[in-house]
Amino acid sequence: MTERTNFRKNASRAAAASALTAALLGVAPMAHAADAVPAPPKATGLSAAHDAASAPSTISDLADFFAHTAEQNGQGGAAAPGKPHIEGASVPVYTLSPDFVAGKKNVPVAGLDFVATKAVSGDGQAASVWTASTGGKWEVVNIASGDDETRYAAEGNGGTVFHEPQVNAWYVLRGDHVQPLNKDAEKAIGAKGMTVKAYQNRVNKAYGDKLPGSDYAKKGKAGGYAEPTASDNGGSGSSLTAPAAATAGGIAVLGLGMVGVRRLRRR
Repeated sequence: MTERTNFRKNASRAAAASALTAALLGVAPMAHAADAVPAPPKATGLSAAHDAASAPSTISDLADFFAHTAEQNGQGGAAAPGKPHIEGASVPVYTLSPDFVAGKKNVPVAGLDFVATKAVSGDGQAASVWTASTGGKWEVVNIASGDDETRYAAEGNGGTVFHEPQVNAWYVLRGDHVQPLNKDAEKAIGAKGMTVKAYQNRVNKAYGDKLPGSDYAKKGKAGGYAEPTASDNGGSGSSLTAPAAATAGGIAVLGLGMVGVRRLRRR
């Protein structure tokens, strides 16, 4: 499984995700209650997220992030890359919904998780800047190496792209059909994909007994990815929380204003 370097800037990740959904979606109901497609975010929310991702303080954090990444990759002695820059538009990132997993009818397949913006270092390395609205203010809550979020959004070509973090699968939802976007998704649902109903049956069977409030959760095992340990840096468990975004990456909280780097192995 692909590893990503991350650092998190905000301790209230779950609260941030909830506030983000409210900030972007407001209180407007979905146009069709039976539609599996999540309501689209407001343009003003995406614009504010982009502004936060491209702020001078974020660019400074990105420079430190790329430097730490190079050090982790054994390139600490290499010449420092040029100034990072933001590239392209910010995109909403949707994550598999616990209500959908529970088998509820007339609910979206996924919920809004955070907004991602692609960043590029002076030597061409990519990173994804995650932003969320906390207390009415847009903030960067994590930076992850690679550009999975924006790349898969582009590959979705107008469809609704969402993530099943338990197996690191990316899908695109078109009408009543779920199609795979990466190898993990293809392994999960086949190269041709499946109907929304068949997909709901699959995730219900896989995670339905691991939702919040379940015995699995009460034993402290819920969370999608467990906190990596110093010995193995590996993820464990396979479950959902509400919102799923709160632990989708299993990233340690590293404190405001402090750049930290960890290696994660997604499972």
